[in-house]
Amino acid sequence: MSLQDVLEWVPERSVEEDLARQIDFDRLPAHVAVIMDGNGRWAARRCLPRAEGHRAGIDAVRDSTELAARLGVEVLTLYAFSIENWKRPAAEVSLLMGLLKRYLRLEIDTLMRNDIRFQTIGRDDELPPDVRLELESAIARTANNGGMRFNIAFNYSGRAEILDAARRALAAGIAPEELDENRFSDLLHTAGQPDPDLLIRTSGEMRVSNFLLWQIAYSEIWVTETLWPDFRARHLLEAVVDYQKRDRRYGGIKPQPVVVGS
Repeated sequence: MSLQDVLEWVPERSVEEDLARQIDFDRLPAHVAVIMDGNGRWAARRCLPRAEGHRAGIDAVRDSTELAARLGVEVLTLYAFSIENWKRPAAEVSLLMGLLKRYLRLEIDTLMRNDIRFQTIGRDDELPPDVRLELESAIARTANNGGMRFNIAFNYSGRAEILDAARRALAAGIAPEELDENRFSDLLHTAGQPDPDLLIRTSGEMRVSNFLLWQIAYSEIWVTETLWPDFRARHLLEAVVDYQKRDRRYGGIKPQPVVVGS
């Protein structure tokens, strides 16, 4: 993908166009991860049921997914439903399950048109059969797509993922001295994918909420006060522009220029 792919999609002479022109397409984050937060507060501010916030959030998912694909991001991971979310009222949980199924049915053609490969990360085996069937159908339909990989983290927990990976290592008979970071990464849900370069959190909260705990060790974090249902292309472009202004050191010290005396 390229600048032209983005310019064909954003309005002419818009803030989005200006931001897109600031992006260095040779230094894009390979993997962008997003903690989608603020649906409930969005609804509450409008005196609406929480359900309306979740429904409104689908538009943000659609915008973010297509723009990321047009930018040329290799992997986009959205945090949709955590293992802890089962503690919410049954009606809200049922709604979230239904919205996932509805999203996949409505957006599968968009995923195919943009050559996006869909998959989930999380404990799929604990989901209701009808939800698993819908997920499996979307995964199968997009399996041969060669563009951006789109992960939805559903029934996901970072701690649970690490625990499951440790159990897989034990079951495979991997000796402790044989287990290094690379081999352990291959036991995670994101095996074969780059770690997130950029982690975005909406709604202004300053926490990672048990999301990709292993993978975000060196991620750049960008937080916006914008609530998820209001998150649009402009915000994702702002995050990428800001990311490209940062100096990533990975725990090291930036070499200082050598000053040669006269």
